[in-house]
Amino acid sequence: MMTDTGTTTLLGAAAEAALAVPGVAGLQPRLVHCLAAATTPTRTDTAPHRMPPEAGIRADRAPDGSGWRVEVRCVLGEGHRALDTARNVHDRVRTAATSHLATHGVVEPVTVSVTVTRIAARPALV
Repeated sequence: MMTDTGTTTLLGAAAEAALAVPGVAGLQPRLVHCLAAATTPTRTDTAPHRMPPEAGIRADRAPDGSGWRVEVRCVLGEGHRALDTARNVHDRVRTAATSHLATHGVVEPVTVSVTVTRIAARPALV
């Protein structure tokens, strides 16, 4: 069984795989992450608070114990076909998650769902 640290590294592997797909502009954090970030004390340094890419990924065990479920919420860049990009994200994340689990001695099925939350417009050329 994977530990919380193992799950955290699984999120990182999935995020890295999703962000490597051409057309993915970023990962959209889930509401719970946005709310948690909003309730943290104001930072005193000048560095902006950035949400880690893993906040756009959710991974947990299937309720029936049949493997892992990975949910990816991504923002696409303008000019990319959403369906093709989502399929590519699905395939790459499933491969990365399966490989990551195998390195931890876990050989179980991985189900991946991809949600395109928005399409980011390109900045206007001036």
